Amino acid sequence: MHQLKLAAVLLCALAGQAAAQGPVAPAAPAAKTGGFLPPASSSANVIDSIAVVVNDDVITRNEIAARLRGIVTRMKASNAPMPDAADLQRQVVEAMIVERAQNQLAKEMGVKVSDQELDRAIGRIAEGQKMSLQEMRNQMEKEGMTYPAFREEIRNEIMLQRLREHEVDNKIQISDAEVDTYLAGEQAAAAEQFELNVSQILVSIPQNASPEQIAARKARADEVARQLRTGADFAKIAATYSDAPDALKGGEVGWRDANRLPPVFAEALGKLAPGQVTPVIRSNTGFHLLKLVGKRSAAESTKDKTAEQQQTQVRHILLKVTPTMSAADAKRKLTELKERLDNNAAKFEELARLFSNDGSASKGGDLGWLYPGDTLPEMEAVINTLKPGEVSGVVETPFGFHLIQVLARKTDDASKERQRNAARQVIRERKMQEASEDWARQVRDRAYVEFRDEK
Repeated sequence: MHQLKLAAVLLCALAGQAAAQGPVAPAAPAAKTGGFLPPASSSANVIDSIAVVVNDDVITRNEIAARLRGIVTRMKASNAPMPDAADLQRQVVEAMIVERAQNQLAKEMGVKVSDQELDRAIGRIAEGQKMSLQEMRNQMEKEGMTYPAFREEIRNEIMLQRLREHEVDNKIQISDAEVDTYLAGEQAAAAEQFELNVSQILVSIPQNASPEQIAARKARADEVARQLRTGADFAKIAATYSDAPDALKGGEVGWRDANRLPPVFAEALGKLAPGQVTPVIRSNTGFHLLKLVGKRSAAESTKDKTAEQQQTQVRHILLKVTPTMSAADAKRKLTELKERLDNNAAKFEELARLFSNDGSASKGGDLGWLYPGDTLPEMEAVINTLKPGEVSGVVETPFGFHLIQVLARKTDDASKERQRNAARQVIRERKMQEASEDWARQVRDRAYVEFRDEK
């Protein structure tokens, strides 16, 4: 039974946009049916009504009920702890508000996903789940989600990914000094490193919060801490109270290298034994309670850092899909550039400087020496087939469309440059997490939200 590798993917998609939101206003009360949500009606004449107004759009009660049914089905299938009906509905409504506000922003900026792009993305999801499209569709329907609804959720996820890339990812800068500081700290750390399995509860603070708002959120976090001290189940409390995107997964963050956690988190977790919970921790995002689920040595995962590996020197030209360049336009343009290269009518580095949408454009598209795993799987698969000097055809990845050229190959020990690249990636992940949460909170805070009482 494929249960529920697919459900995990979809649950992340459903909850993933609720990061760093402000204090949660009470959602309209759920209908009293004795269960978690209203039952699906057998009548075609279901009367719908507006539950929430988000800017110039609305969320209806039927939409909320449908979302709740899908989530409850998947939570039950994965034996996830079930919060109270009202708390679950509050979490789901808030996630839908944030999702709707971000989708509106994406549309305002002209971010679109064509049916062809959507079909390819769904094909990759099915392949990743080792299912055919029909098998995935059948599994979806067993779990209570219609295939058209699934398609629209994936379309929204792709739109939001592109929006976050434009609004957050591309604006993150990492200096050489930051890399030097990180590496110096690594050298000073103890030789034995550990990975930590962490769960979290986040009580967020809205942007530009007043002292009274901050005090109210702190009181909420203190109440959560009190319940945990008296033996409450962490996963259930996370699903009930947490404002983090992983709330409906019981607050599960998963295994993390201690060095990739914010220092204040790593320090607090370092004092715990598995199963214990930190005191309330304040950050720019809000108030956190972290549970140390497990701890293990990271020595095994670092063995390959000193192993001899093949390196490939690569450069590329990247054209991103934007409001002014469709996927068809990008592929057509790259095909034209490939013809020019094949006919020796232009140099690769000159075309990269002129046309590439990547930060490497100023360097003629040079990505440097890459180790296995340093780039996207779609790119690496093509790189492995190219001979030095050869230029690929048009390659599609989640970032856009590429022409790739392999310049040279060598086998060498893991170098200092690789260590710096790894450090740069760790710093980027830290910055991206905080920047993404801050951006999501700003989008939510800027939205006009009106809750409608049920008539």
